[in-house]
Amino acid sequence: MQSEVILESPLQARVAQAITAAGGWVGFDRFMQMALYEPGMGYYANETPKFGALPASGSDFITAPELSPLFGQALAVQVAEALQATSSDEVWEFGAGSGELAAQLLEALGEQVRAYHIVDVSGTLRERQQSRLASWEGRVQWHNSLPPAISGVVVGNEVLDAMPVQLLARVGGVWHERGVALHGGKLTWADRPTDLRPPVEIEGEHDFVTEIHPQARAFMATLAEHLRAGRGGAAFFIDYGFPELEYYHPQRIGGTLVCHKAHQVDDNPLVDLGLKDITAHVDFTGIALAAQDAGLTVLGYTSQGRFLLNCGLAERMQASTLPLRANAMKLVAEHEMGELFKVIGLATGEPWPALGFTEGDRSHRL
Repeated sequence: MQSEVILESPLQARVAQAITAAGGWVGFDRFMQMALYEPGMGYYANETPKFGALPASGSDFITAPELSPLFGQALAVQVAEALQATSSDEVWEFGAGSGELAAQLLEALGEQVRAYHIVDVSGTLRERQQSRLASWEGRVQWHNSLPPAISGVVVGNEVLDAMPVQLLARVGGVWHERGVALHGGKLTWADRPTDLRPPVEIEGEHDFVTEIHPQARAFMATLAEHLRAGRGGAAFFIDYGFPELEYYHPQRIGGTLVCHKAHQVDDNPLVDLGLKDITAHVDFTGIALAAQDAGLTVLGYTSQGRFLLNCGLAERMQASTLPLRANAMKLVAEHEMGELFKVIGLATGEPWPALGFTEGDRSHRL
């Protein structure tokens, strides 16, 4: 990683102030929170374009709903089944991005959805969502935070990966928490010895950098609490990640933290603060354990490709135009999004045979 940068933006100055106020060092999770969500300045709180197919649009990355409408149509099959299984007519989406997935689900589900709730901390993205979802005015509701109790089916596409992580670095056989400090007026990496550890032992004595996910686990506990306080429901999260033993494999020496800008990937979150996405892969074992500890059951866990095929994507592709088929292939191809992205399903109460996991369920690998 590049080690330091000159302060060059109001957000960097704000981070520098936070570091000074904290005694000269902040953990990476605090830094990531500010870089992504600092009001008016963070990446998801400012007005820069984010979602799009080409760098010329000013966008930084593309997500599955922008890539193909067949993504939302296939997911809607699972959501419809879950609505019936939970006797609900409400959908909750976290981190709705451009609003494209919401539009696809609302179009496909029709009258099965009485209310579609969006929980999003980004005011600028909310404006974009409201424009995209104007046709469903009155059925779509926005929330800055969860009400005390919720019921229905929860969906989240690429939301867990945007939750701040803590960085751990084993250097010379000693574990440190990696954070950000100031040196000569510049932001720089700084390590502090820590009692924190990854959830599994990392074999060997070699230097090793990785992430732990307390915020994502806390989110799952909170979600479970609110679902159980209501009439119950189900949840489906789609994201890139691995089960625990793959995530913390001894050969994954640099961790999974990356940044996205102009459809390019880099590994230095200290530059272009507020102008690029910062993300880490999801530890799906940790998500499943946090959900179970909070009273949810795991309906299934599988690759995105297998999940979408179970939900009828192949049949929809056959009935589509060639360009639509080509883009949809990227959703399921192993060398594209099909294998890197995974889907986990959760529910209150007793589990039921969810369609998306009928073939290729990998719950036993969590």
